Amino acid sequence: MSIIEILLVGIGLSMDACAVSMTNGMCYKPKFRQTLFIALSFGVFQALMPLIGYFAGSLFTSQISAFDHWIALILLGFIGGKMIWDGFYHDESCPVKPFGAGLLLMQAIATSIDALAVGVSFAAVSANIYLAVSLIGVTTFVLSIAAVKVGEWIGDKLNAKAEIFGGTILVLIGLKIFIEHMWLS
Repeated sequence: MSIIEILLVGIGLSMDACAVSMTNGMCYKPKFRQTLFIALSFGVFQALMPLIGYFAGSLFTSQISAFDHWIALILLGFIGGKMIWDGFYHDESCPVKPFGAGLLLMQAIATSIDALAVGVSFAAVSANIYLAVSLIGVTTFVLSIAAVKVGEWIGDKLNAKAEIFGGTILVLIGLKIFIEHMWLS
């Protein structure tokens, strides 16, 4: 995978975290220090999960190389499709509980589960995992800061659109990997 492809996957994966960051900005109006903590939490978990998935997937990569493109298509298609679905059918109401570390931890884990499966697909296509997790973590960190600020300024107008955009990127990357392996290699 090229740096551009990995960056696009990172943008796609970060859309869940951005949608939640935007909601946090809209509902809690966090101070700058809290904004950094939100972004760092999402960035770390978005980077950690693909790393875990990659090493778990690496244990059986030699057995799956004949159909790795199918795995990437199915995983990225499913994850992207779920994000698109969630973007259209998302509950945009603000939570009642006050913002805290426990809530943020749950949000960071929940928004990074899909990155675990992406890590498995990285193993299937022999991606440079250290470059990938670095780009995904930094991308998520930067975009989450921006999303908190956007949430503060314009509310929830872009929330569902962010998930739809991110899901579309993941589906398109899955299709690209599949097409390259089926017809271009």
